[in-house]
Amino acid sequence: FICIYPAYLNNKKTIAEGRRIPMSKAVENPTATEIQDVCSAVGLNVFLEKNKMYSREWNRDVQYRGRVRVQLKQEDGSLCLVQFPSRKSVMLYAAEMIPKLKTRTQKTGVGDQSLQQGEGSKKGKGKKKK
Repeated sequence: FICIYPAYLNNKKTIAEGRRIPMSKAVENPTATEIQDVCSAVGLNVFLEKNKMYSREWNRDVQYRGRVRVQLKQEDGSLCLVQFPSRKSVMLYAAEMIPKLKTRTQKTGVGDQSLQQGEGSKKGKGKKKK
């Protein structure tokens, strides 16, 4: 089993802060559950550990918690899936697929609009009272 922390795939992090893949391929704030969903969907043997934290992660929020364990090789040493020979191949695949998740596409489309409208109306009300 290999470990994948969300920080490995986070484009908000520097390499010193724990990012392990190129910035161009990294994802914005991935969660351990998203990594688990993507890896299990492709057929990898995956186990989520929610209470584990990445040692370089200074933010203790629940959002940044978690670690995903992925089985790359079987007990006899053969690969579980041929398209994933290394840990880097799994990380790159996860980073590529996370933005395509339904939760990501729905949240970004609806969430951003409602946030902008909410902030705008609050500002407007504040100005009117003055």
